[in-house]
Amino acid sequence: MRILFTILYFLTTISLFAQQTLVGTVTDTNSEPIPGANLIWLNTSTGAITDMSGNFTIHRPSGARKLVVSFTGFNTDTISVSPEQEYIDIILTEGIELQEVSIVGRKMGLQKIRSSVANADMISADELCRAACCNLGESFVTNPSVDVNYSDAATGAKQIRLLGLSGTYVQMLTENIPNFRGASAAYGLGYVPGPWMNSIQVSKGTSSVKNGYESLTGQINLEYKKPQAAEADWVSANLFASTTNRYEANADASVKISDKWSTMLLAHYENETKAHDGDGDGFADIPQVEQYNLFNRWAYMGEKYIFQAGVKFLKEDRQGGQVNGHGGHSIQNPYRIDMNTDRYEGFIKQAYIFDKAHNTNLALITAGTIHKMDAVYGKKLYNVEQQNAYASLLFETEFTKKHALSTGLSLNYDRYDQHFRLTNREDEGLTPKLDKETAGGGYVQYTYTPSEQFTFMAGLRGDYSSRYGFFMTPRANIRYAPNEYIHVRASVGKGYRTNHVLAENHFLLASSRKVEIAGDLKQEEAWNYGLSLATYLPVFGKTLNLNAEYYYTDFQEQMVVDMESNPHVVSFSNLKGRSYSHVFQVEATYPFFEGFNLTAAWRLTDVKHEIGGVMYEKALTSKYKGLVTASYKTPLGKWQFDGTVQLNGGGRMPSPYKTSEGNWSWQERYKSYEQLSLQITRYFRRWSIYVGGENLTNFKQKNPIVGADNPWGDTFDASMIWGPMHGAKGYVGVRFNLPRE
Repeated sequence: MRILFTILYFLTTISLFAQQTLVGTVTDTNSEPIPGANLIWLNTSTGAITDMSGNFTIHRPSGARKLVVSFTGFNTDTISVSPEQEYIDIILTEGIELQEVSIVGRKMGLQKIRSSVANADMISADELCRAACCNLGESFVTNPSVDVNYSDAATGAKQIRLLGLSGTYVQMLTENIPNFRGASAAYGLGYVPGPWMNSIQVSKGTSSVKNGYESLTGQINLEYKKPQAAEADWVSANLFASTTNRYEANADASVKISDKWSTMLLAHYENETKAHDGDGDGFADIPQVEQYNLFNRWAYMGEKYIFQAGVKFLKEDRQGGQVNGHGGHSIQNPYRIDMNTDRYEGFIKQAYIFDKAHNTNLALITAGTIHKMDAVYGKKLYNVEQQNAYASLLFETEFTKKHALSTGLSLNYDRYDQHFRLTNREDEGLTPKLDKETAGGGYVQYTYTPSEQFTFMAGLRGDYSSRYGFFMTPRANIRYAPNEYIHVRASVGKGYRTNHVLAENHFLLASSRKVEIAGDLKQEEAWNYGLSLATYLPVFGKTLNLNAEYYYTDFQEQMVVDMESNPHVVSFSNLKGRSYSHVFQVEATYPFFEGFNLTAAWRLTDVKHEIGGVMYEKALTSKYKGLVTASYKTPLGKWQFDGTVQLNGGGRMPSPYKTSEGNWSWQERYKSYEQLSLQITRYFRRWSIYVGGENLTNFKQKNPIVGADNPWGDTFDASMIWGPMHGAKGYVGVRFNLPRE
């Protein structure tokens, strides 16, 4: 740690300056965007024009302090901008002459990306700060579309759900590079510290074919902090502690080496120092986790050539299982869960710009990952080393403002070197299994924009897999905005996915169920259809945002996880019959008064699949979800109050069975439950302190582990989880940042 702090101190002592930029929005008094507004720094020739969403980015010449904003029919404003200010919201008025003012804006944290042809949300850094966003898995607390649930009750594994389906059907991207696949899928949400993230984009349904064929229900792309960004701090830090004895420390520092070169170092340490057994079943509800995480990245931003590169290292030790016996007695032969993970990542992005006016550029992206994990579940073992190599070559150009083309080639290589024992018999040796796949292909994507009201994007890619042969991926998206109040989007497309059963589902080894894997598993294949309507209505001088959407996912091929046919077996086999998902969601956002925003959402989910000729409602999947989240920031920006209430609907359990005592193993269905999260933040000039609580309703699932009193018996099962395992939790944190002047 001394070396780390020495490096951070060294980085903070270097004070090289580069030309800054100012970003923001221009709207009218009804909060409607003003496209085409002119901005220019007073007494300079440096200016910019707002886009269709009223957004702008303008370079700031040295010494510039006053920004002139004008648009036909509105009063021209001259606005004072402080040197450290990097974001601003500007409101133009009609018929009233304004004096010179200084505006400090607050941007909404969760936004619909209006200009996007896809149905996409942007989760900003401000939104991430509204809750205890310690990692990626905890960043969706206030999001109505994405759920994060425990995969089992013994290991702490978490999984995203989007459109009612497992996170394995969501393509996870880090800065548009496919990531957290295979062996890292179960715990990858904990590998991204919250303070490292700059934003998250959630795209539902089919999206661009640029990033591959794997997206079946949508894409989640996270953007890390970047040293070349105007808002990058010299130094920022975050300290966190919770009532569950979890402690975290984060720090990052950036350096502008020259007007083109910059670098950043990000460091993270966390330690869940105590195993908790809140329900007294003898098993840890929250496993002990210790993690070290380090990330160094570089950027060169030239006029024609752009270069970015980075390396990451992670080490994590996770311990769970039995912590004590009933009545506090020691256990002679405890059931332990231990996982040791070492992960290495590296990437290089290069782009050459031929013609800025037509956005003509050629880009090459290369990335590699090594993921090593040794896992112990009682006497069962699963050891894996996953190696991944990825390369993508992309060319883009705009022939005219109406016609744009994107085309490219990609190559992905996966290698899984596995050794496992799927029983608790210590005399049984390890089984080796080597899985390899190379998939290469190309794509072409055309975008037609005849006017500001209409956009059509169609893409087609073809890929050849060393396991499955050649296949085609067609996708199309349409956006139609007949006026500034209504935006309609429709999408249709296909997605594919390769299964790596044990790598993605090894947490199911925390069970006495026998694992059966079919030998001829096919590549998963599904069509996705989507329709959404977004409206922006002026109500009492403010904008009411309403959004309604419907998505239908229809599987042609699927790997079915069967926990219905035999209560003592979990089998993985090909779909025989139908499997589909229907999701309908509505949400509304309204700023009732200055500084206060409220969002309410409701979602209905219908997911079914056929097993053994019987159509089952998808087990452990809630039928509905309601969410209300509110945020208030005082006029001077010193205090912020955030709260979120979730209503999680009930659902079906896997088929129960009768025990030897004649009792049912569990209920056929589980009921709905509510959760409340609150946070208060006090801002100071360079730092802030936040205090909050999660699951303040103190709801806990009763007996989340079946047969916990005898984990070596044939009824032990940690996979019957549908709700939180631990009750109310409090936390406190401190953030500090030293911005560039």
